[in-house]
Amino acid sequence: MERVGARPLGRPFGWLWAAYAVSTFGTWLAFDALPLTAVLVLHSAAAQVSLLAAAGPAVGAVAAVPLGPWVEFRRKRPVMIGADLLRCAALLSVPIAYACGRLGFAQLLLVSVVVSGAQIAFRSANGAFLKTLVPPGSLLAAGSRLESTTWTATLVGPPLGGALVGLFGPVPTVLADAVSYLLSALGIRAVGGREAPPPARPARPDGSRSRGGELLDGWRYILDHAALRPLFLNTVLVGGLILAPAPLLVVLMLGDLGFSPWQYGLAFGAPCVGGLVGARLSRPLVGRYGRRRVLLTAGTLRACFSLGLAFVGPGTSGLLLVVAVELALITCMGVFNPVFAAYRLEQTDTARVARTLTAWTVTSRAALAALTALWGVLAGLTGPRTAIAAAGLLLAATPVLLPWRSLDTASRPAPAPETAAPRG
Repeated sequence: MERVGARPLGRPFGWLWAAYAVSTFGTWLAFDALPLTAVLVLHSAAAQVSLLAAAGPAVGAVAAVPLGPWVEFRRKRPVMIGADLLRCAALLSVPIAYACGRLGFAQLLLVSVVVSGAQIAFRSANGAFLKTLVPPGSLLAAGSRLESTTWTATLVGPPLGGALVGLFGPVPTVLADAVSYLLSALGIRAVGGREAPPPARPARPDGSRSRGGELLDGWRYILDHAALRPLFLNTVLVGGLILAPAPLLVVLMLGDLGFSPWQYGLAFGAPCVGGLVGARLSRPLVGRYGRRRVLLTAGTLRACFSLGLAFVGPGTSGLLLVVAVELALITCMGVFNPVFAAYRLEQTDTARVARTLTAWTVTSRAALAALTALWGVLAGLTGPRTAIAAAGLLLAATPVLLPWRSLDTASRPAPAPETAAPRG
């Protein structure tokens, strides 16, 4: 059985955690602020709002593909600070343009693309930086703290943001999100210390630098790894099947079943407490039962509840059903996510962390966009309830993709023989 150390994570991680907390709270405070700005300020049509919600992140993900190698061979902390400042500047342009009477839909779309691409670069650099900042035995402790922060922000941020939108409109929440990225950049700068030099670019036999294969190297690394490959397929598919039917549930609950917006918000906000509880339980559960059992059990359970959403009915009983399903699902996710994130970092060669995380994120976002579109078509043909049930049934089958055997055999990162020694 694995033992989970209780060693302190240190002041540098404290600054990184504070930076993560402030930017995460800012993001959830301004949840859906750009689409709300399009609707309430620019009076955009539904098709434009859908384009903003889907195309911005999708184009940002495609644009982020070359960022993996770019981030890999640079010091990670300057990349993180730069990504925060870029997001801050992009979001600040919205209230500035609004104050000048020049805000338009094209600007909102461009801001969405820039923020999405910078977010992928930040996450890739952050994962690589975290791996060097804390000892390997403390990755789960660090991940559980970050996961707890995420669910706390998810619970608190949208209601506060909704109140701000009701009082002042959506533009001030965009400003608050921009300020949160500025504060995050200052927190990352306060981490201090000298960051280890990045790995050198792999060299070909003739001495020149090989760049053509770097774009796909993250995917190659994942697919060649016995345990990361099934985890990759599982997490991408699970994430897509959980989120793709979400717009259909909005139509079902607010349209067909007659729930009010506050009831809908309560149904999906209150269960976030489960994510906080699950994240806090992840370390003691691993300490008692071992990482393998916790990862596979939580990974299986998180796929077992979404089918219940297809049976939601009107009234209090229907609302309680949604809360129960979401609470069970989110609690299992709260346990699974930090254990999975720590394992993924441990199993990824240090010289390839940024490329691997970029490939993972880009694939997840592309799959989500494709599944969302596909489920929209399916709902048009069969109705929202049938489409939600289909997602739940497929989701229940995803545990077969978990690494039931390879989790035991893949205990060390795969080597990166073509990577040259780090530069001094």
